[in-house]
Formats: sequence, C-alpha cells, structure tokens
Amino acid sequence: MSLQMVSTVSNSSLLQPGFSLLNFDGHVFFFGQKGWPKRSCPTGVFLLDIKQNELKMKPAFFSKDSCYLPPLRYPALCTLRSDARADEYQYIIHGGKTPNNELSDKIYFMSLVSKTSKKITFQCIEKDLGGDVPEARYGHTINVVHSRGKSMSVLFGGRTYTPLAQRTTEKWNSVVDCLPSVFLIDSEFGCCTSYILPELQYGLSFHVSIARDDTIYILGGHSLQNNTRSPNLYKLKIDLPLGSPAVTCTILPGGISVSSAIVTQISDTEFVLVGGYHSDNQKRLACNTIVLGDSEIEIVESVSPEWTPDIKHCRMWFGCDMGKGSVLLGIPGANKQIIPDANYFYILRCKGTEEDKEEELITQICSQTSSEDPGDSAPFEDSEEFCFSAEANSFDADDADTYNEDDEEDESETGYWITCCASCNIDINTWVPFYSTELNKPAMILCSSGAGHWVHAQCMDLSETILLRLSEANIKYFCNKHVDLNKGLQTPQKVVRLKKPPMKPLRKKKTMKLSTSTKKSFLRRLFE
Repeated sequence: MSLQMVSTVSNSSLLQPGFSLLNFDGHVFFFGQKGWPKRSCPTGVFLLDIKQNELKMKPAFFSKDSCYLPPLRYPALCTLRSDARADEYQYIIHGGKTPNNELSDKIYFMSLVSKTSKKITFQCIEKDLGGDVPEARYGHTINVVHSRGKSMSVLFGGRTYTPLAQRTTEKWNSVVDCLPSVFLIDSEFGCCTSYILPELQYGLSFHVSIARDDTIYILGGHSLQNNTRSPNLYKLKIDLPLGSPAVTCTILPGGISVSSAIVTQISDTEFVLVGGYHSDNQKRLACNTIVLGDSEIEIVESVSPEWTPDIKHCRMWFGCDMGKGSVLLGIPGANKQIIPDANYFYILRCKGTEEDKEEELITQICSQTSSEDPGDSAPFEDSEEFCFSAEANSFDADDADTYNEDDEEDESETGYWITCCASCNIDINTWVPFYSTELNKPAMILCSSGAGHWVHAQCMDLSETILLRLSEANIKYFCNKHVDLNKGLQTPQKVVRLKKPPMKPLRKKKTMKLSTSTKKSFLRRLFE
C-alpha cells in the first residue's frame, strides 16, 4: 500500500464528511456538498479532476427532463445494472440528509447522458415508491442482487429522527436506530416489501455491505440502542422465484467490530477494508483483506500503510472509495488555516501500479461511515463512505471551467428557482423562456424593500419593455407585495409654486352727480 498527500485542493470546504462518489466511464464525480449549491453548479455534482497531486472540482450538468436533486449527505448509494455482467449502469440514491438537516425518503436514479471534453450531462429521475415504503433515514446501505434472471434492490439499516410523539424540547432533533427490517425494492415498478428476520435483533448504521450475485454480506456497524459496534458478520441470501421472494439470514463467525469503515475492490473477488472506528474516539488503523468465494467469505489481516503523524494523531477521519483499489481520505485541517472548514486529503492505493489496468468490477459495494455535524445529538462518529468501481482518472477538460466557490452567492438566497412570492409558478422542470432575453434561466429583478430580495420578472407581470427600461435605468424597483407599503413610506415631493405677476387694480368709473330739481324733472318725463 502507498499513501500520497494531495498537495492542493480547490474548494475543499465543500468536501465534508457525508459526501458520496459516483463513477462513470472511469471519471469520479463528487456529490453531497456541504450547504446548498451555488449558481455556477446548481446540480451540486462535480467532476474530481486530479492532476499532479492537485485536485480540482468542475461542475456537471443535468438534462432538461431531470428532476431536482438536493445535496444529500449520508445517503445509501449503489450501481444498478440490467444484469450482473452488463456494461451500462446507473446509480441508485436513497435517503440522506439535506443542508437543513431534513431527512429524505425519496429514491433517485442517475445515469450519464452525454460526455464531451467541455461538458458532462446527467439525467436524474425520481421514482415513486409504494407498499412498505422505508421511512426517511441516513447512514444505511442499498445493494442490488441478481437471482434467476431478475434483480432487486435491498435496503437495510440507518438512523432516523425520534417520532414526533416521543420528542421533547431538550432532545427535539435526537436520532434513533431504524428498525432492523430488510426492504426489497423493485427498481422498475417501485414496489417495496419489508421482512423481519429473527437473526437481526438491533438496528445498525454506518456498516459495510458487499453484494455478490444473490448474496449480501453485512459487516460491522454501530447501534445506538446499546452503543456497541456489532462483531457479527451477517449473510443475507435473496431468492427471486416466480412467486414471492425468499429472504434468509445467517450469522457467520469471523466478523469485525468496526464502524465507518471503507471497502475498496482490488480484484474480482478480493477487497481491502481500511479505516473506521473501534469506539467513539479510537480510530482503527489496521487493514483487512476480504476474499469472496461462491458461498463463503474470508477475512484476514493485511499490511497497513505507513500512516503519517497527522493521520495517527487526528481525532477523526473520513473518505470514500475511488475504485480499483484507491481510496480518498480526509482529515480535519488546522484551526489556524485561512480557509474555514478546510481539510487535508490523501490518496491511498491498495495495489501496485502494475495491477492497475482496465477491468470490469462486477461486485457491488456500499459502505457507510458517519460524522455528525456539531450540535447533532447522535454519538460521535467520523464520516460516511461509499464504494464504487473505477479509478479517478484525470479529465482533459479546460482548466477555465474549474468551479470557483468564492465567486458565487448563496443559491438558497439568490437562486433562480426560488419561490419568490405566494403566486410564484416558476418550476425548474416545467419552465420555458418567456422573454426574448432569457436562455436557460428566468429573468429576475431585485426588490429594494428592506435588505432586498430577488423576484421573477414574469411573476411580477412585467412587460419586456418595462423590464429592459428598469435594467437600464438606475432606479429602485419594488415588487407587487411591497410597492404599496413603500408608497406610504415615501416623503411627498416638495411642490414648486409658480410665481404669478400681480394683477393691476381696476380703475373706478367717474360718476356724475345730479341735483334734486334735475332728478324730479327726469322722473316727470319718465312717467308722462
């Protein structure tokens, strides 16, 4: 084994415990960032580009018919093939935790649509589940088994929030073990069936599961109920006849009491188990080799790499399998670092370079480790890992496309797909351009009320002429909700009165005074 430090990591603050890796055509993609996605990468999926011990993250894209996929940490993830030896495959993603610490019970299917040197596009589809639907959870595993020409997804373990009726103010966000039920999920129709097996007495999370044909081996894991790491090795066998499936469980000797371990595959039947924890604050530095036979499993201790002093003395570590015998490991950075939440990363290669050649890895692996965010009520764990089937080769894309987190604002506040008002009907899946200036994002305008917030121009019933005039003029705009309020708060403008010239006084007409004799003479003549 060889251990090599990744000298420079761009945007390493996004890579926190709980992330996942997906491998398509030899390229490794990162999913499950810390926080909500940014504008430059609204999908939250990045290509991990490794060149000369330097790791860079480049954004990936979704097709127009894709659904929204939130950045889920600690989900269950595995590959799905039409049969055990098929070349094409897609990924199944179930459960996980959002940046708001909400748990997901949804299942997604992700496949590669197109790939060029400049752009990689995925299709993500959400599928509805029916029957015995698994509750929202994280820290669990999912695998696909093949039997009698049919395939079925198998879900087990994980943690969930305490039911609402049992919560208290002091422990509102406390978590508990999910029931030790085994779920069979039909990936085509979404039908779910749960099985309760007497051999599985306690719930487990952050365990390792390895699937081969119709058999799944479950190793280690942590139980909150008794605060122990299971030393048992479970063998699940799933038979898929024409009628109802048959699920059996056998407890085998030779298990390892460990949680948060990582498994990487070095040959068709040989795997290496690295990392993990013996207890809440004791890392497991030993390594083991796992060999699978047709109906048996053998676990033996192997030679460990030369761990660096930083790895030996750090309290926690995390990572993911990069495929074909390579593992990405991370440890917390020093508190004096300029970049907050930055970590140090290493690449562990578990087999020699001469053995690192293109080969089809049929066996599916799914392993979990955990590291709760500060403030979470679960006991301290470290990370969550998933195992995949290819190495992270360099991607010959232009370095100008590298994602730069510092250039972006928080998408949760200024994203194009927010609900800007009560009558907002802008949806990422159904939106079509409304203005001639729009291409692939809706036009938005800033409302100047208070601290300011963005609204969709279409939701405000703005014509294209008015929208262009507002964008060109340096004036404040108020949305429909705040326009009346701001009118009332405005100070009336001072009216400038026009000066009028003074009017000239009217001249008095001269009157003639008549004598009394004259008046009498005039009256006699008038009545004669």
